Amino acid sequence: MARHPSRRQFTLALASGPVAVWGSHALAQSAPPASTSWAAIEKSARGQTVYFNAWGGSTRINDYLKWAAAEVARLYGVTVEHVKVTDTADVVKRVRTEKSAGKLQGGSVDMVWINGENFLAMKREGLLFGPFSEGLPSYANVDTVGKPTTRIDFSEQVNGMEAPWGMAQLTFYADSTRLPKPPSSMQPLLDYARANPGRISYPRPPDFMGTTFVKQAWLERATDKSALYKPYAADNFAQSTENLWRFLDELHPHLWRQGKQFPTNAVAIRQMLSDGELHLGMTFNPNEAANEIAAHRLSSAVKSYQFESGTLGNTHFLAIPFNANASAGAQVFINFLMSPTAQARKADIKVWGDPTVLAIEKLPAAERTLFTQGQQPGQVESPKPTLPEPHGTWVDPLEKEWLRRYGR
Repeated sequence: MARHPSRRQFTLALASGPVAVWGSHALAQSAPPASTSWAAIEKSARGQTVYFNAWGGSTRINDYLKWAAAEVARLYGVTVEHVKVTDTADVVKRVRTEKSAGKLQGGSVDMVWINGENFLAMKREGLLFGPFSEGLPSYANVDTVGKPTTRIDFSEQVNGMEAPWGMAQLTFYADSTRLPKPPSSMQPLLDYARANPGRISYPRPPDFMGTTFVKQAWLERATDKSALYKPYAADNFAQSTENLWRFLDELHPHLWRQGKQFPTNAVAIRQMLSDGELHLGMTFNPNEAANEIAAHRLSSAVKSYQFESGTLGNTHFLAIPFNANASAGAQVFINFLMSPTAQARKADIKVWGDPTVLAIEKLPAAERTLFTQGQQPGQVESPKPTLPEPHGTWVDPLEKEWLRRYGR
């Protein structure tokens, strides 16, 4: 899809109400009316309050969102309320419930931080406003070529129904004084766990980091990788995952607590690594260890790296529900969050350290300098390829089977 040539030529579709969409999903979708100028959208947004439903488990991220909210209030007269959630699936359920109850306008959710199976569910069930993202002025600078996951979310085409916000890639980190040569793939990781029992673990699925670890192992062990990028097929599940379960059966007896218990999330693993209990941490943010070193929560001896042949990566997005009460305000806030100023601040190790979705080389010189930080302690020194996520429909059956086998 071609990019728009000029910010001033952008137009956006404002939702005037839902219409029925019939077909395989038979669900309502926001109907884009005649194109509306960006200036008109900014005018409509002024005075609106945007209820932004987003994970609230990180002080760094919460503080960043407070800054962003203050900026859009100052610049555009839009108020943003951060509704802190622990599981985005709960937000999806709320929007679904509102739709089932006939609440087709004035919904309780104006904007949601989303990707993967949650986006897939909302898209397929007609729970999203749009398409809108490629009409945002800031979208002109998105790196859709170098960062193709900005347009494909867990093998599902975005089609303008969500806006790219930040990049993620499975990244491991270790204290180089304890683990000077960290495992370069899942097989060396298994070998290390055997030689150092109790020093490796991963979060318990369905924690997203734990599920990502399982998917990485699945991808490395799969004999037919192409099947992972097609929608889930029940009749192919056992064959497609056979090598994965064999690998985990070998690995688990050598993990922390013999694989009979698992840490709750990646934050717990980071603390256990800091305490010397575990030798390997994992994150979806390649800059997380650097951020923690800067905050003096991890040793400066910690090094980040990715597996030699690559690790799973994706983009995280921002979406607007079909019945949002403040769709104009949400678009204005999303556009600001995608701007060079907001993206540079988000990428700053001392603020959040979340990689940008923008093509830095496309920016004017003054804006490019915003992203110049230099190599920081704990950052990945030699980035490896980003492997695309399997199709989002595999996540639920994969987690259920993991819990059946190992979720004591």
